[in-house]
Amino acid sequence: MKYVSTRGNAPEASFLDILLSGLAPDGGLYLPASYPQVGRAELERWRTLPYAGLAAEVLGKFVTDIPIADIERLCRRTYTAQVYGHGRADSEASEIAPLRWLRPGLALLELSNGPTLAFKDMAMQLLGSLFEYALGRSGEHLNILGATSGDTGSAAEYAMRGRPGIKVFMLSPHGRMSAFQRAQMYSLADANIFNIAVEGVFDDCQDMVKSVSNDLEFKRRLRIGTVNSINWARVVAQVVYYFKGYFAATKGSDERVSFAVPSGNFGNVLAGWIAKNMGLPIERLVLATNENDVLDEFFRSGRYRVRSAAETHATSSPSMDISKASNFERYVFDIVGRDGATVRSLWQQLDTQGSFDISGTTHWKAVQASGFVSGRSTHADRLATIRRLHAGSGLIIDPHTADGVKVALENLAPGVPMICLETAAPAKFAETIVEAIGCEPERPAGYADIESRPQRFTVLPADVVGLKAYLEAHAK
Repeated sequence: MKYVSTRGNAPEASFLDILLSGLAPDGGLYLPASYPQVGRAELERWRTLPYAGLAAEVLGKFVTDIPIADIERLCRRTYTAQVYGHGRADSEASEIAPLRWLRPGLALLELSNGPTLAFKDMAMQLLGSLFEYALGRSGEHLNILGATSGDTGSAAEYAMRGRPGIKVFMLSPHGRMSAFQRAQMYSLADANIFNIAVEGVFDDCQDMVKSVSNDLEFKRRLRIGTVNSINWARVVAQVVYYFKGYFAATKGSDERVSFAVPSGNFGNVLAGWIAKNMGLPIERLVLATNENDVLDEFFRSGRYRVRSAAETHATSSPSMDISKASNFERYVFDIVGRDGATVRSLWQQLDTQGSFDISGTTHWKAVQASGFVSGRSTHADRLATIRRLHAGSGLIIDPHTADGVKVALENLAPGVPMICLETAAPAKFAETIVEAIGCEPERPAGYADIESRPQRFTVLPADVVGLKAYLEAHAK
C-alpha cells in the first residue's frame, strides 16, 4: 500500500514513512493511492470479530510494511476492556464501542469510554502504540507537535505520557476549553508533556502547527511529528468503529445504515467516507455542525469559506469551534477526481481569498452524489436535545453528541437505521448539562476532583516565531 499527497507534488510513500511525519513535503495530506475494497463475504467474516480483531483486519488493509502479527499484537494490547472501561455503568466494556438503541431506528455508538472520556481515545491509544513500535525499530526520538480545541490534546497526552523517546507539545486556545478539559491536560505532571496555551482560537493553534510542519528544515532538525487528525494513522484507526457500528446495528451485509457525526475538523466523518469507499453499506453520512457552520454551508451551497478568529464563535460544544477543517482537503481530493493540481488551485484561492466555490461545476455534482447531508445546531438546540433525551430515557449526552442527535433526527429515513457517534462523556461539560436538566452528570471513578489538581502550562501569543523558540529550548 502506497500513499500519495493531496497536492500531487510529493513522492509516493509507505505507511511507516508517513506515520511520524504529518503533512506531506508539498504541504498536502497523505491518502492511500487507492482505497482497499471489502466484499460481502469478507464483511460477514468480520461480523463476529472482537474489536481488536476487527481493528487488525482493517489496519491490515492499509498497513503493508508492518507484519500482520505485529499489527494484531498492537491491537490486542490497545483495545482492552480495562483501557475502555470508563463508560456508563450499564455499558459492556469488552465491546470497546458499544451500540445503544435510543429508539427503534436510532442508535448511539459509544466512543467515549477511553481514559480521557472522548472519541479521540479510539485512535490515539493505538497511535501511541504505533509510534512506540516505529521508534523502537529505528532507535530514533520524536517531538510531537499538536493543536487541540479540547479533546485531541488530552487524548494524545494520555496516549504518549511516559513513552520513551517521545515528547508532546500541545497547543490549545487559552480560556476556550471547559474546566474539565483544561484540567485533564494541564494537570499531567509527566516530564515528556508540554502544554502551551495560545492567546487565540483553535484555528490560530492549527495554523501555527501547520506553519512549523511546512518548515521542512526545522521539522527535520527537531524531529517533529504530529498527532492531529492530519496524521493518516489517526484517520485509519477511526475507520474501524464504522464497521463495528454497522455490524452491531445489522443482521446481514445486504442492509444499509446511516451515520450522524458531530464535525469540526472533518476527521471523524472522513473516516466514515473512507469506510463507505471501502464498500461498507453506508446510505448517508449526516454531518452536524454547531454555530461555526463552515462545513454545513459547504454541503448546502458548494461554497467553502473559512472564518476569521473574530468570526469564530465560542460555543457550548467547544471542541467543534473550528472554522478551517484540516481533513476537508482529503475529501475534496477524492471529489475532484484525485487531481492534485485542482486541489492546489482551490487551496490557493482559500489562502488568498478566504474561500472557494464549486457550485455549478461537475465537482459539485460529485459532492451531491457522495451521500453527505448536513445540518446546524445552536446552544438552544443542544439544551433541548439533552433535555428531550434525558426525559425520555434517563440518558445524558454531551453537547457535541447533542448536535449530532439533533441533526440525525432531522434526517431519519424509513428502514435505514441511523447511528449517532457519541463524541465525549457528559461529565466533561457539566455546566451545559446542569443548564439543560438541572443536575450534574455522573463522573467515572478517578475523575471526581480533577479540576482541583495543580496545573502546569505555558501561555504564548499566537506567533509561530515564539513557538519555534519555545520548541528550540525544550525539544532536545
